[in-house]
Parts: sequence; structure tokens; C-alpha cells
Amino acid sequence: MQVQVFQGILIPFLGTALGSACVLFMKNKLNLLVQRALTGFAAGVMIAASIWSLLIPAMEQSAAMGKWAFVPAMVGFWIGILFLLFLDRTVPHLHMNSSKAEGPQSSLQKQALLVLAVTLHNLPEGMAVGVVYAGWMSGDAGITAMGALALSLGIAIQNFPEGAIISMPLRAEGVSKGKAFLYGTISGAVEPVGAVLTILAAGIMVPLLPYLLSFAAGAMVYVVVEELIPEMSEGTHSNLGTVLFAAGFTIMMALDVALG
Repeated sequence: MQVQVFQGILIPFLGTALGSACVLFMKNKLNLLVQRALTGFAAGVMIAASIWSLLIPAMEQSAAMGKWAFVPAMVGFWIGILFLLFLDRTVPHLHMNSSKAEGPQSSLQKQALLVLAVTLHNLPEGMAVGVVYAGWMSGDAGITAMGALALSLGIAIQNFPEGAIISMPLRAEGVSKGKAFLYGTISGAVEPVGAVLTILAAGIMVPLLPYLLSFAAGAMVYVVVEELIPEMSEGTHSNLGTVLFAAGFTIMMALDVALG
């Protein structure tokens, strides 16, 4: 079991690293339409994962509460939203294609602010993987090994374009290929760390698992609405981001149902 968990929490990080490696082989920065398409795809995956892998299992585990089974999911969801809102206000960061940094004033360089933005984005994904594997390890959460693997694979799929989206613009800013790859990879390192910490916390507080599942869902939804949807819609009007959102959503939904 430990080997499966270790492999599962590393799969999303591998997706980020492979995406970041695109900077080693591609000469030009990503076209804006391509960025929007990839961002829309990532948003679709995250929303589907939030529903099928996190919120629905959270309510299933609270079934004994009857018609109030939604309460742990709702409470945890809002704690996740507020937690990401807190990080958004207290950690300096710069979103892609933005000229103004968010959070407190900082003397950090643009490259560091970009990496921090993606790191904030990746944190809830790592937590989501961690809490799902914690649910599987508990043995009574209704989560299967294949269901946990489906979430890891889905997040890895959407992490691949994210790795490219962070490393390629850094290269366009004059950063060397090696450093751009390193920065993109580092932005994904928070995922296995967040996963391990969440597994440890859930192992201690098994009764709180429904809250932890929905907490991760709330954090992921915050990232999608606050960051990804605006990025996939900026610039000249196009439906490309919306279509790729739908593609990401259906792929993640299919993975979770087929493998779960």
C-alpha cells in the first residue's frame, strides 16, 4: 500500500516536470490561444475532480446524517475557499500575462512571483491527492485505489500544460532554458509535499475526512474561478477555452467513473 501511495502522490509532480521540460525543446513561447486552451482544459479537470473525487465522496461518507449529509461538505468547502483567499491576500504573486502583482508589496523578481502564483495554484491539487489517498488508506471511506489513481492521473494530465505555461514564458523573459525548467518543476514540488502533510493530518483525524475532502474541493474551485477562468477568457473573444474546459471536465469525469 505504501508503494502505491508514494507513486500516486508523485504522478502529478511528474506531469508538471514533463510539461516544464517543453522549454528544453521548443524555441518560441506558447501562442496566447494555446495558453488559453490549455488553461481551459486544466480548469475543466479541476472542477470535475472537485465534484466526483472530493465532494461526492465527502457526502457519501456523511450518509448517516441523512438529509444533513451535505453539511460537512459545505463547511469544508467554505473553509477551503477562505484558506485560499487568505493565501491570495498574504503571499505576493504574479499571474500569467498580468503586469501587476497581487498580495503584499514585495521586492521579489518577476520570475519568483510567477512561480509563487503557480505554487499557490498547485497546493490544493496536492492536498486533494493526499486526502483521497488518505481516504483509501483508512479502508472505510468508500474510496478505492483505482479511484485515487484516477485523481492522480487527471491532475497529472492537467499539470503537463501547466508546466509548459510557466516555463515557456520565463524563457521568453530571458531566463535560461535550464532555469526555466527548474522554476517550472519547483512550482509543482509543493504538490507531493501538500499530499504528504494532508495524509498525515487525515491519518490522525479520520472522522474529519469528509471535511478534508471538501476543503480540497473548495481550494481547487477557488483557483479555477479566481485564476484559470479569467486567464482562459482574456484577449480577443474565443470559445476555444470553453470547449477545452468541457473536454477536461469530461475526461476527468470519465477517468473517475471508469477507474473508481
